[in-house]
Amino acid sequence: MTAIEEAANLLPNLSRAEKAQLLQWVARDLGSAFPGIESTPDVCGGEPCIRRTRIQVWLLEQSRRLGISEADLLSNYPTLRAEDLVNAWAYIQANRQEIEAQIRDNEAA
Repeated sequence: MTAIEEAANLLPNLSRAEKAQLLQWVARDLGSAFPGIESTPDVCGGEPCIRRTRIQVWLLEQSRRLGISEADLLSNYPTLRAEDLVNAWAYIQANRQEIEAQIRDNEAA
């Protein structure tokens, strides 16, 4: 039995949450897991930012930790969209150690 046949047999037995998790894994594996998040060496030191902006992902996470609401973030950064926050939160969840290091580095500066 091929891997795809095995997956087809397992799929009906998965819960909706497990199927959603599987989709996230497939999307990450295909390389487009975090649309709207980009790292460019010459922009903000290469740290991941929201596309079309220079808003660093770590900055959004630090703001959230300090109690700033999503509504306030959207209000304070007019170029930021709700979709950008969703992408940032997903990126943070998948890259927790990287974001933690960036927060520490920027607090020390």
